[in-house]
Amino acid sequence: MTSLSFDSITFNREVSFCRGYSMDSKEKLEKVFLENRISYFIEWQERSFFSRLFGGEKRKEKSMFTVRINEADVERATELVQDMDSIRLKKPKEDV
Repeated sequence: MTSLSFDSITFNREVSFCRGYSMDSKEKLEKVFLENRISYFIEWQERSFFSRLFGGEKRKEKSMFTVRINEADVERATELVQDMDSIRLKKPKEDV
């Protein structure tokens, strides 16, 4: 993750935007982001041993990934992908 540091303040511009569960949804998401000039990074998650062991054949086909985007693009990206299948938007962290 890229961050800028000025004195004691650190600015992280990249946020976890959503989680996806299929290759089809990944391709659709990439197409939408490229058409709308939204930069992104896909982070793949490894499935646990127990998930692979007890998940069954249907679960073996599924992939799981997290998409990270610039925080300035979150609002626009949310509007573009809110109706996509196999995509779960991450809830923003609330400031305490």
